Amino acid sequence: MDRDPTAFADVHNHLVPDVDDGARHVEDTLEAVERMTLLGIRKIITTPHIDGRLTLEPEALEERLEEVTDAFELAVAAVAESFPEVDLRRGHEVMLDIPDVDVSDSRMRMAGTRFVLVEWPRLHLPPGTAKVLRRIRDEGHVPVVAHPERYVGIDVEVAGSWREAGALLQVNYGSLDGRYGGEARKLALRLLRRGWVDYMASDFHARPDRHIYREEARAHLEEAGAGEAFVTMTLTNPARILRDEMPIPVSPLPMERGLWVKLRGLLSQESP
Repeated sequence: MDRDPTAFADVHNHLVPDVDDGARHVEDTLEAVERMTLLGIRKIITTPHIDGRLTLEPEALEERLEEVTDAFELAVAAVAESFPEVDLRRGHEVMLDIPDVDVSDSRMRMAGTRFVLVEWPRLHLPPGTAKVLRRIRDEGHVPVVAHPERYVGIDVEVAGSWREAGALLQVNYGSLDGRYGGEARKLALRLLRRGWVDYMASDFHARPDRHIYREEARAHLEEAGAGEAFVTMTLTNPARILRDEMPIPVSPLPMERGLWVKLRGLLSQESP
C-alpha cells in the first residue's frame, strides 16, 4: 500500500456495500471513494462493524466474515476499475461487547496487521475497559480505540489509562467541527493538546447526505499551528499501520500565537 508515499489515508470508514449501516450499494462505495480521492485520500482501510460476541461462536463468526469478504471483493473490483490509483484494504470495527473478544483472525484486523480497530457498544463504557485493552495487547495485537472523544462521560484520565494499557487512539475529523456536539469537540481538543491522538479518520458511512469533514479538521489544526500534527495523523501514521509499524509520536497542539485564546473559544462553545 506504499506505492504512493505522498497519498493520505483513511483508516476508519464503512464503504463495504450492504454489510452494516454504511454503503448500501457498490455505487455508494464508488461515490465515497471519489469524494475521498478529491481530498487526496488514496489509501483506504474500510472497517465494517462486527460484534465481538461472534468470536465465541466459530460458525457464526465465519459466516459473518465470509459475508463481508464477498461484498468487499465486489467493492475492490469496482474500485480497481474506476479508481486504479486507490489501494483499498479491509479490517473491521470490532465491538467489544464482551470482555474476552478474540481478534486472532487476521480478517478482523486492519489490513491483516496486528492493529485492530475497537469500540464499545452504544458509546457507553463498561467497567474495566483498560483491562480489556491490556489483554488484547498482551495477546500480541494493538488495539486502536475508535472515536474515544464520543463516549458518554469519558474524560482524559480514562483515555490516559487506555494509552497506559498499550492502546492507540483515533479521533474523527468531524469531532473538531462540532459534528458530534460540544463535549466531543472539547475532549478531542484536550487529547490533541496532550499529543495522545495517533490517527484521525473520517468514520464515513458512504451516504450522499454525510460529510467527511477532513478539510474542516485540517483548517482547524493549521490555524492552530498544528499542520505537521495533521500530516502525522493522516499520512505518516496510517502508512505505518499498513507496514505493521507502531505510530510515531504526534506533537501536542502548540500554545503559541494566540492558540490558547482560540482553544478557549472552541471549548466554551455549546453543542451545535
